[in-house]
Amino acid sequence: MPPQHYLQSFLQRKKIEQFYAADTCHDYQSDLTLFSEYLHIEGILDWLEVTHSTVLGFISQRFRQGVKGNSIQRTLSSIRSFFDYLVHQQVLKHNPAQAVRAQKYAYKLPAHFYSEQINQLLQTSDRDDALRIRDLAMFELMYSSGLRLSELASVNLRDIDLLGRQMIVTGKGNKTRYLPVGRYAVTAVNKWLKKRPEFKAQNGTRALFLSKQGKRVSLYLIQDRLKQLARSQGLTIRVTPHMLRHSFATHLLEGGAPLLVIQELLGHSDINTTQIYTHVDFNHLSKAYLAAHPRAKKAAES
Repeated sequence: MPPQHYLQSFLQRKKIEQFYAADTCHDYQSDLTLFSEYLHIEGILDWLEVTHSTVLGFISQRFRQGVKGNSIQRTLSSIRSFFDYLVHQQVLKHNPAQAVRAQKYAYKLPAHFYSEQINQLLQTSDRDDALRIRDLAMFELMYSSGLRLSELASVNLRDIDLLGRQMIVTGKGNKTRYLPVGRYAVTAVNKWLKKRPEFKAQNGTRALFLSKQGKRVSLYLIQDRLKQLARSQGLTIRVTPHMLRHSFATHLLEGGAPLLVIQELLGHSDINTTQIYTHVDFNHLSKAYLAAHPRAKKAAES
């Protein structure tokens, strides 16, 4: 655990020199003790080793544990104040918590599909016609690679390497990124490519996905076809293409993918944008814990 004498001197200063109330000092101590315990678990033994990502990881964990936004905001404020003190004492050159942001109030994770709903939505059939094959390929690819609606519509034939199971997309700010393509999406797109010549591409368009008129699919068409597909597959929930992107990120996080990896895959320039996905339903984590931990399981059954 990082040296505690700095923590004690910080709390002493708040209490004696700055005349902070006893309750406020207790809050500081509680918040910073939790943070110290997190650092110990992470194997961080010195305050000098704490980085922006370390603080963000701790705040993300608190979100996943279901802690309310106001409490997280207070905890982050305590950590910032403590590191300001270490900078003032010339222990550190800069405050690693300075750029970390937390929402003042907790907010809901944008709607996403559960795994069972994804399987239901993207279920194939031997009776699928060319349009349905195209639609399934579009939405498999969107879910597989976490694409934005505009990114899906703008994909060209040359942008996807099915053999290498990767693709390149151009996102916001005209920034490009390489993305993996899952095997289900590879199969679905290969199936679509056999049907694509039937759509007679207009003006030599190299768009991967075409409308019946042979033009690049529009954003509205993609939205409408997803609603139709959901209805035909027996889903009664309201669906939007962006739910597939949210599902991609949420399911990766639930599967243990690091937040920085998800940030890169989604094309977020700011990690704080990705941080919304730390609002994973705590029930999911709790069930996984009860199922996996032998002592927890026995306690739950007794």
